[in-house]
Amino acid sequence: MLQPKRTKYRKQQKGRRKGLAHRGSSLEFGDFALQAIGRGYLTSRQIEAGRMAIQRETKRAGKLFIRIFPDKPITSKPLETRMGTGKGAVEEYVAVVLPGRILFELEGVTREMAEKAFRLAGNKLPLDCKFLVRSEQL
Repeated sequence: MLQPKRTKYRKQQKGRRKGLAHRGSSLEFGDFALQAIGRGYLTSRQIEAGRMAIQRETKRAGKLFIRIFPDKPITSKPLETRMGTGKGAVEEYVAVVLPGRILFELEGVTREMAEKAFRLAGNKLPLDCKFLVRSEQL
């Protein structure tokens, strides 16, 4: 699974997920992309499930670019623990996704294959997504 090798601080505060994505919102590497319309957290397991769906559909043809990385630690306390006693242990890492963020990019495959692969990957994710093409983005 994806997670940072090391971080400066072990735990983070929640933060807010408002606004639109400005960074990572344009097609940079591939010809086709999967762009998030909704907002939320993507766990490393969800990112991996989307990657596997794309690789399986394209039969590993072309090149896949993963544009997000789970670098935010999510903590949780054990069940039936009383209030107090500090913050819980780190359970998993998530990527914060805002509307407009490019999640995956593909190059070297046909449009039909990319569209089908991204539809399958989008079904694995808890966000609404849309399909982008480089020629239509200009």
